[in-house]
Amino acid sequence: MTEDSAPALALEGVIKVYDEGGGKVTALGGVTLAIAAGDMVALMGPSGCGKSTLLHVAGLIDTPDAGRVLIAGTDVSRLGDDARTLLRRRAIGFVSQFFNLLPTLTVRENVALPLVLAGQSAVAARDAAVRVLDTMGLRYAGDRYPHQLSGGQMQRVAIARAIVHQPALLLADEPTGSLDSATGQGILEIFTRLNADHGQTIVLATHAPEAAGLCRRVVRMRDGSVVADEAR
Repeated sequence: MTEDSAPALALEGVIKVYDEGGGKVTALGGVTLAIAAGDMVALMGPSGCGKSTLLHVAGLIDTPDAGRVLIAGTDVSRLGDDARTLLRRRAIGFVSQFFNLLPTLTVRENVALPLVLAGQSAVAARDAAVRVLDTMGLRYAGDRYPHQLSGGQMQRVAIARAIVHQPALLLADEPTGSLDSATGQGILEIFTRLNADHGQTIVLATHAPEAAGLCRRVVRMRDGSVVADEAR
C-alpha cells in the first residue's frame, strides 16, 4: 500500500493499560480501526469507554502498550521521540473540550504558537494566525486574552490553533461538551466546513447525537473496544 492510498489513521491491535489506585485499568483492549483520508467520523460511547484514550494515542500524545498506530501509512512505533513530535506538529491538529489556551498569551499568539514551535518566523506565524482567525470570524479578537472571551469564542480559537498548520488529520475530544446547544451547533458547523471545503480528515469523540448526525460514519465503543462501526 502506498502512502497516498493509506488510511489517514489506522490503529492495529492497540492496547493501553493504566495503573489506577494500585490496579490495572484497560482503556483500550486491542482496538483495530482505519479512518480513510477525507472522512468525518464520530466516536461515541459512554464515559470511560476509551474514546479519549483512543484520540490521545491517535494524536501521538500518548503511546500504546501494544499494537501499531499509523498516520498516513507511517508506522509511528518506528519513530523516535523527535520524529514523533515533528509528525504531530506537521500532520495532526487536536481540539479538547476545555480549550487549553495559554492565559498569558493573546488570542493571536495562542493561534500562532504551533507555527512558532515548528520553527516559522514570528512574522509568518502571526500572518498565518490572522488569516485563520479571519476564517473563524475572530480577527477582531486577536489582541484579547482568553479570559476576555466567551466559551464559544475560546473553542473557535482552539480550533484555529489546531488548524493553523493545515494538518491533514484533525482530532476533537468532546469539542461541544462545555458549550450550550446553540454555540455547540456553531462549532459543529465549523468542523463540517473544514471537512467539506478543505478535505481534512476529522474524528470527533462525542456524546452528542447532533454531532454524530453530521458525520458519515459512527464508531461506537464500550469497555475499551469497538463494538459497532456504522456508515451513514
